[in-house]
Amino acid sequence: MIALFWISLFIIFYAFIGYGILLYFIIKVKRAVKGKPVLPTANNLPTCTLIVAAYNEERFIEEKIKNSLELNYPQGLLKLIFITDGSSDGTADIVAKYPQIIHMHSPERKGKMAAVHRAIDTVDTAVMVFTDANTFLNADAIVNICRHYSDPKVGAVAGEKRVLITEASDATAGEGFYWKYESKLKVWDSELYSVVGAAGELFSVRTDLYEHVPATSIIDDFMISMLIARKGYRIIYEPDAYAMETASEDVKEELKRKVRIAAGGLQSIIWLKSLLLPFKTPTLSFQYISHRVLRWTVVPFLMILLLVLNIILVHNDEGAIYQLFLAGQVMFYGMSIFGWMLEAKQIKVKIFFIPYYFCMMNYAVIRGIFRYLSGNQSAVWDKAKRK
Repeated sequence: MIALFWISLFIIFYAFIGYGILLYFIIKVKRAVKGKPVLPTANNLPTCTLIVAAYNEERFIEEKIKNSLELNYPQGLLKLIFITDGSSDGTADIVAKYPQIIHMHSPERKGKMAAVHRAIDTVDTAVMVFTDANTFLNADAIVNICRHYSDPKVGAVAGEKRVLITEASDATAGEGFYWKYESKLKVWDSELYSVVGAAGELFSVRTDLYEHVPATSIIDDFMISMLIARKGYRIIYEPDAYAMETASEDVKEELKRKVRIAAGGLQSIIWLKSLLLPFKTPTLSFQYISHRVLRWTVVPFLMILLLVLNIILVHNDEGAIYQLFLAGQVMFYGMSIFGWMLEAKQIKVKIFFIPYYFCMMNYAVIRGIFRYLSGNQSAVWDKAKRK
């Protein structure tokens, strides 16, 4: 029981903090030996197509179009495709007003990937960039992404997600903190070898490396990028290409999003099971297991087990150290519960929202796992509401 306690504690610590510490020191050593990596220049940029799938985005689409048209890129090398399949509001009508945009629309709603695949089949450029309809890119985002394709080993490039927190009164205040930490891990992952998957807010791939993912894919952006990484190509992280979006409207919406990601995470682990063996791509497998697999599978259950074991060990009077650990766990979960209570009253004390957000994320993983195993998670696009 004591051994199980320490093993559980180590895995939890490693998954959320230890891996980051290890990465930090590996990168320090790598830079001491090889020097800091030099960013490629923006000369000889490839032809590129920006693809935006928009479902009932009447609220954001006009601003998204204007943002896309203002992106800096050499004239004649950038195409814009907007797909509005299944939209029942005014989204399609708004897009149709802009002749600069290739507009694809079908009244049928078959899911995001079915819509994206229709667009991809028409692409004739070297690179494709995907971005969400409710996110807004910095002016040099496409330039900063596409400059990396001068390296033939680069198969995909992931941009940065930035969460705009304004007057946050709930656990979504933790969303910004979480993404800042995740962004730093991605910088180090990329420098070591490769980012472990890309987020749909902003990422790109070489067109000739793209593989159609199954229509049943839940987190298609992650699968698309990881299928390329599995072939031996790197996924680079580019923090100077960023997509800005507001936080989830409330905790309920954020939880819905996290449950879907967790269900998709388990699906991806099953589909990408070859990456669990380090024989073909050892560094990628190490990063994948450390950064994704542990968080998406065992860690939330180990957190529950750790608390139960801790209570038993204190009851059995195994030593003062277990009393200290139990006090720490009680305090942490107490802060999380207090954050949940404050959220219900819309009281702004952000210190309680980080443990609350952390617990909510892990609860979402458990729900997502059971939802996927029960077959109740649809691949049909059901976006979370934003502020």
